[in-house]
Amino acid sequence: MQNEREEKKEMETVKSDVQNMQIVDLHCDTVMLLWRDKNRKLRSNDGHLSLEKMIKGHGMCQFFAAYISRKEMEYMSPYDMFCQMADCYDAEMAANSDLILPAYTKEDILRNKAEGKLSGVLAIEDGVCLEGRIERVQEFYDRGVRLITLLWNFENEIGFPCRDDAQEHSRGLKPFGFQVVEEMNRLGMLVDLSHSSEGVFHDVARVSKAPFLASHSCARALAGHRRNLTDKQLAILGEKGGIVGLNFEETFLNHDGSAFTFDRAVEHCVHIVDKAGIEALALGSDFDGIDNTGEMVDYGNYPMLIDRLNKVFTMDQIDKITHENALRIIGDVMG
Repeated sequence: MQNEREEKKEMETVKSDVQNMQIVDLHCDTVMLLWRDKNRKLRSNDGHLSLEKMIKGHGMCQFFAAYISRKEMEYMSPYDMFCQMADCYDAEMAANSDLILPAYTKEDILRNKAEGKLSGVLAIEDGVCLEGRIERVQEFYDRGVRLITLLWNFENEIGFPCRDDAQEHSRGLKPFGFQVVEEMNRLGMLVDLSHSSEGVFHDVARVSKAPFLASHSCARALAGHRRNLTDKQLAILGEKGGIVGLNFEETFLNHDGSAFTFDRAVEHCVHIVDKAGIEALALGSDFDGIDNTGEMVDYGNYPMLIDRLNKVFTMDQIDKITHENALRIIGDVMG
């Protein structure tokens, strides 16, 4: 009888934890840190994101970007860099399969949640690792990649990055870039325009047959960072069924570069919803890719952000922001 009561209590705890799993975060750089430091582990570490912190923060699904760093490109190819980071990601998924499983579709994420497990989605930050070879889009898809951030801060074979200079910022996709978007649409991969120029944004908006996103950006009207989205871009994103993941980096949130505060994050959320609609707002922390997280500290503080959002938004709206909008576009594009 004692054992039955304990088992029932344990099951209730598991059900409660699963019910709390609600955060879909569209961008982090954690895989890069794991790859650079072989002693670092996903399960527990001193960074912004670990599996322990994800559980504490009510995580459901994390997009893990393989960031193609110019630092390592000085002595290795971007393709080799991706392959090594993908191997690192696969090894961490296998080593922690009791807590997290890789996901390739919306159904995978929901099934993992029902089993009380987190989900990981492999992404690429900077399509430079395609190296102008269109067949690699299929290759990366077969490796499990379901999102590619087309550009980082440098021009590549796909197109041009964001720039402060208006003329440079207007430069769009190259011929290869149009092929990449078409192939990603065909396969079911999310086209990510964070870091892209306005020209690339408008080209993708014109030719993409599927909704697209900016995985980690904020509102330009509230902070003038070149990577933030203008009101016009936000409106287009909303019209096309896309989403923007709120970035927690200080210069994306504040003109003066002051650190993250929950109040300021909420102000960006309100502005994005006003210009793009409640269906267009999601979360894209940029954890482990930014230096100062201010009040947010790390993934474990997501419940504090939700509590602050609750002062402005209804719970139904918060559900859209935390996971439903992301799950919708995942289902629409990835299946």
